[in-house]
Parts: sequence; C-alpha cells; structure tokens
Amino acid sequence: MNKLFNTKNIIKLLAVLFITITVISCQRDGSVAEDDLPQEELTNIILLVKEDTPGSTAIEYNYSIGAGGIPTIPLKDGKSYTVEAKFRNGNEDATNEIIEAKDEHFLIFDFPKSNINVTRLDGNDLRNKDGKRVGLKTKWDVVKAVDGTSPFLKLTLIHEPQSVNDTKVGTAWGSVVGGETDAEATYNLSN
Repeated sequence: MNKLFNTKNIIKLLAVLFITITVISCQRDGSVAEDDLPQEELTNIILLVKEDTPGSTAIEYNYSIGAGGIPTIPLKDGKSYTVEAKFRNGNEDATNEIIEAKDEHFLIFDFPKSNINVTRLDGNDLRNKDGKRVGLKTKWDVVKAVDGTSPFLKLTLIHEPQSVNDTKVGTAWGSVVGGETDAEATYNLSN
C-alpha cells in the first residue's frame, strides 16, 4: 500500500492529468472533422480590389497565412472600390465552403488608422440567420486611406458567432458575440 501512494507515483499521476487537461483545453469546441472550414486548412486570403470607375480591372492582393509578408493595397481618397474576398486551401478555392455554411461565418473589416466606409454587397443568398450579409463582397468608400501612421486592414473570418452586427463599432465594420476566429489577415494601406 505504501508503494502505491509514494511521491514518485503521485508526481507521475499529476503529470498525466496536467498533460491531459492541457491537450483537451487547447482543442476547438468541435473536432476538425466537424468544422466545415478548419483554420489549419486555410492557406491564403485573397482580396480582389477594383476601383469603381469605367474600364478599371480588379487587382489581387494575396495574404499567405503564416508565410510572412503583408501585401499593400493602394487606395485613393474620395474613391470607391468593390472588393471580393476569396479563401484558399493551397490550390483549392475554399470560398464555396463559406458560402455553403453562411450561417456559420462572418467577416469583420477593421481599419484602425483609416477612414473607410464599408457596405456589404453580398446577395440575399449570402445572408445569415440574423439577416446580415457575410461580407464576401463589399464596397469601400474611402474618405481617408491614411489617417495615421502605418495604416492597415485587419480582416477576420469568424466561425459560428452567436450573433452578428454589420454596423461600424469603433474602427471595425462588423462585430460578433461568441464564435472563433477561422482566419485572419493583415493588409497595409497606402495612397
């Protein structure tokens, strides 16, 4: 009986419990098999930015998750742009998975050092259960692209928010209650 409760066995038992609790607490709420768009599978977030003037073409800004390097999007004050967000897993387009699970996804556009108004242009087929548009297609009305040093956009894809709000809160267009970050990208902004 003494050997069962000696210090070495108690330390081993505590170590096993600590490791078990740590591993369980680091997992997402659902398993990867249950998640329709596991964060580990997204490799790129691409913004197609097109100035709203006749004859202009969309320019691609590709943020590679975990690879370093931040693309710079040049924007002109007083101009409007149509912007489409695309998500990739390697060479495969993962955007359709977001569209198919529109009730489980929401994009937040945060411009902390710029003055840009965002209107969600997604069609009625891309409204979630709250009646809010996901944000895969937006219009940016640029009041002031550079309104501070080192302006940037932080784009966040939220998975399974309890509720969403598509209005401006602080410097961000969109906010959520609950949910987890599926992907996040940063883009520098310039004039």
